[in-house]
Amino acid sequence: MEAGEGKERFLKQRQVLIFFVLLGIAQAASEPRRYSVAEEMESGSFVANLLKDLGLEVNELAARGARVISKGKKTRLHFDRQTGDLLLNEKLDREELCGLAEPCVLPFQVLLENPLQFFQAELRIRDINDHSPVFLDKEIILKISESITPGTTFLIERAQDLDVGSNSLQSYTVSPNSHFHLKLQDSPDGVLPQLVLDKALDREQQAEIRLTLTALDGGTPPRTGTALVHIEVLDINDNAPEFAKRFYEVQVLENSPIGFLVAIVSASDLDVGTYGEISYVFSQASEEIRKTFQINAKSGELFLTQKLDFESTQTYTLNIQATDGGGLSGSCVVFVQVMDLNDNPPELTMSTFIDHIPENLQETIIAVFRVSDPDSGDNGRMVCSIQDDLPFFLKPSVENFYTLVTNTALDRETRAEYNITITVTDLGTPRLKTQHHLTVTVSDVNDNAPAFSQSAYTLRVRENNSPALHIGSVSATDRDSGANAQVTYSLLPPHDPQLPLASLVSINAANGQLFALRSLDFEALRAFEFRVGAADRGSPALSSQALVRVLVVDDNDNSPFVLYPPQNGSAPCTELVPRAAEAGYLVTKVVAVDGDSGQNAWLSYQLLRATEPGLFGVWAHNGEVRTARPLSERDAVQHRLLVLVKDNGEPPLSASVTLHVLLVDGFSQPYLPLPDAAAAEARADPLTVYLVVALASVSSLFLLSVLGFVAVRLGRRSRAASGGGCSVPEGPFAGHLVDVSGAGTLSHSYQYDVCLTEGPGSNEFKFLKPIIPKFPPHGAVEVIEGKATFRNSFGFN
Repeated sequence: MEAGEGKERFLKQRQVLIFFVLLGIAQAASEPRRYSVAEEMESGSFVANLLKDLGLEVNELAARGARVISKGKKTRLHFDRQTGDLLLNEKLDREELCGLAEPCVLPFQVLLENPLQFFQAELRIRDINDHSPVFLDKEIILKISESITPGTTFLIERAQDLDVGSNSLQSYTVSPNSHFHLKLQDSPDGVLPQLVLDKALDREQQAEIRLTLTALDGGTPPRTGTALVHIEVLDINDNAPEFAKRFYEVQVLENSPIGFLVAIVSASDLDVGTYGEISYVFSQASEEIRKTFQINAKSGELFLTQKLDFESTQTYTLNIQATDGGGLSGSCVVFVQVMDLNDNPPELTMSTFIDHIPENLQETIIAVFRVSDPDSGDNGRMVCSIQDDLPFFLKPSVENFYTLVTNTALDRETRAEYNITITVTDLGTPRLKTQHHLTVTVSDVNDNAPAFSQSAYTLRVRENNSPALHIGSVSATDRDSGANAQVTYSLLPPHDPQLPLASLVSINAANGQLFALRSLDFEALRAFEFRVGAADRGSPALSSQALVRVLVVDDNDNSPFVLYPPQNGSAPCTELVPRAAEAGYLVTKVVAVDGDSGQNAWLSYQLLRATEPGLFGVWAHNGEVRTARPLSERDAVQHRLLVLVKDNGEPPLSASVTLHVLLVDGFSQPYLPLPDAAAAEARADPLTVYLVVALASVSSLFLLSVLGFVAVRLGRRSRAASGGGCSVPEGPFAGHLVDVSGAGTLSHSYQYDVCLTEGPGSNEFKFLKPIIPKFPPHGAVEVIEGKATFRNSFGFN
């Protein structure tokens, strides 16, 4: 939820930011705001409060990221976001910053980052009277011929004052004397002092004159500087030196070495001797000129004494004076123009940089920066670029400002990090460039749902498992990162409301492992399916589903169950076999079923014990009991067979059943009870014992016994015909060793009417006639209260 709100807030901020970028560009073209401050004020001094000009409240400054940007590498201004005050970051020396230029203006910009907006401004640095006038030469020597007529003026070296305006050099005074007075002449470079000869000089009366020249500035109080003017009176010299040209203009490359010959000036004097000897000196030269150039006093050759730098000074104006041996002089001007070379690579100043941006956002501002090159012309023109294979572009702004913006929505899963190289190249020869490297990381947004490794899982669990058994696992992955990629698993409500899923399985929410909560029973539940969900921890959370099928594998946990002969605790069923039966005669069929499935339900039959071995055999695959050889008169009348029924499980389970076989001379032979039954009756009733003894001893009663037997059989058959004692199965038994879903194995070749007698005596099982097989699904035989019936999938019909 918080991530969603953050994303919405970021979108709104981006819209506002684009609006203010356009507004900032429009405002950048307007007139800059102007402020002023006196030089030499202490660091932290108050300049102005910008709240009103910016149109902001104090609490908006920090939120919008207000800051001050000025040209150059030094940060001379500080903007206090808490108050809106513009403060000095250091002492400002107007003379260091601007020299003699007036006004001294320090341009700067106020940058509001959120949204982006620029305000152009200027800080004017007011001059204070912190410099006194200084004469570069403490002693000024003038050689004046005595032939000079009164009214002649002599140019004197002027003083230098670094202050400007009213604080600059304003006037000169000279110490009182009888020969000269001071004349001030205005010039573009300031006031020039000149000595005017009031009275003709007489070398014989006074060979030299010493005057004190005082320079005064306009400060309050004024500052002064003095120099000694030493005037030497010379002999007559009536020709002054003259230059071949009054103005020389030369161009010098800024990379010219020290000692480079800049120019040669030349002057001539018509006089001869010492009056014709000319010497060259700088006149009205500043300290910077004296450090940069040197002139040969004899030849007039002008040399470089230090490296030139076009970015510092583009032109020099040199006044050169030629003086002959008689003290006469002439002057010329040498204008030196420094030629720019491409010796400065472009500079890039980063103002704003956002190194983490959310994915899926359009046109997001990554960085704001400014480029500059102190060279001029093509050497100072720049081209800014980035790599072509990145989803970003550079958008130019005002004053060589650029913004780095995304041109499409970024996808963290496709690429999580971008290395951007901003290249700034000038157009000079050779071209110089500057590169700035940025690394932008794309932060994750929950835009990918977990994905399962399979859409459906099939798990197999053997029945009778222990509770809390690990039965398998599901796995899902999420392409997002962090909490957005942390997957939690859960069971989803089943479609079948009858399925008790919560009591069958559980899932580990952290790793997707599935556990069986209780022991499973194949016979009760063979298979079930459910859905699992995988949800991440993003906001909002995303999820997916997978289907899990659980197949219960059968275990051999059910012993065979004998359906016939019935095992219901009643008297044993006697099978009647005529003595005329041939080998292979079908005596009876043992019918058994097994609640298991597959090979665990494959049944086999085995004759374990017989009264007379070799007389009867059991077919191993269908339980049919047949005669192994023809019967003879020597064979015993009564036989007892023990048949073992065994399944094919591991380990195999078994059950046994006892068959009673009575050999008769035909189906009309009177029924003789089994000895076991007679003994039981004898023990139960002494009279019965006596009767048996009497019947055995009295042959005359034999015929009556036979008649009674026939009568009983006829009565029972009539009851069976009326539906009281027999039931006919509706389908065949299962085939030869074929799994019939727990119904056991029977041969499809045999189907019989089954009749079971009911009463206090022994039950009989007779094969009356074969019937046409019908095939119900999964037929199974079950005996209930002495009746053989069929059921479907262990359900009674």
